[in-house]
Amino acid sequence: MTRTKATAIGAIAILLWSLLAMFTVGSAPVPPFLLNSLTFGIGGLVGLGWIAFSGGFDQLRGVGWKVYAFGSLGLFGYHFLYFSALRLAPAAEAGLICYLWPLLIVLLSGLLPGERLTWMHIVGALLSFAGTTILILGKSQTTTTENAAIGFALAGCAALTWALYSILSRRLGQVPTASVAVFCLITAALSVVCHIALEQTLWPVGMTGWLSVLALGVGPVGLAFYVWDVGVKKGDIQLLGVGSYAAPLLSTLALVLAGFAQATTTISLAALLITAGAALAAYGSARARQP
Repeated sequence: MTRTKATAIGAIAILLWSLLAMFTVGSAPVPPFLLNSLTFGIGGLVGLGWIAFSGGFDQLRGVGWKVYAFGSLGLFGYHFLYFSALRLAPAAEAGLICYLWPLLIVLLSGLLPGERLTWMHIVGALLSFAGTTILILGKSQTTTTENAAIGFALAGCAALTWALYSILSRRLGQVPTASVAVFCLITAALSVVCHIALEQTLWPVGMTGWLSVLALGVGPVGLAFYVWDVGVKKGDIQLLGVGSYAAPLLSTLALVLAGFAQATTTISLAALLITAGAALAAYGSARARQP
């Protein structure tokens, strides 16, 4: 598989994650960890289909328990920290801190063998982060909570967790993407434990609620992790990192089209900055590949 094709496959994850907010709204009032267990359970079933399509279950035989532990802690750890951060800190500000992970991916990618980090990658990531900042803080309704400092710290840990998961996945390039199915199933099981311990059970309401949960499990919390695995292992991880800042923008646009939000000048400015940052990073990647 070529680097360009793998990057394109990884970019599908960004498009799928842009639908996360819309389907999450439709799944209300399901609490976070119950939603996590349902959607990752479905995502694991998606993985079984991926395994059947990509060569069968024999490809999992050589995968050690350390890899399964790493992948499961990456998926579950990020979501546990993310949900905990949003419970303790203002959602907009905590979400913005969580969205430091694309910038961290770009910066940490310079430590990977064979990768060349240029000033265009860094400036592009900062431009895109600025656009995301404008977009998220423009929707902020509150700035203080009693445990905000703890929530912000957890949000920072969430960002670092996902960045390290993505970067270290690059070092596991020989591990088949089919292993992500096991990551999803273990994450679903751990989420059930957290739900029982921390939440009240509230199921989806009506057909819309259940279809939203199904859509989440198939797409943003299912297929997205498989194509992301392909992208970070074999594609342009720096370009994918910067391109990930398009997810909150596309998510907002999806909410606008679905009637859950209104178009504003803030969205236009954010779109301009995010697009400029991604374009600069793409140009930097093209220059870096030239002999």
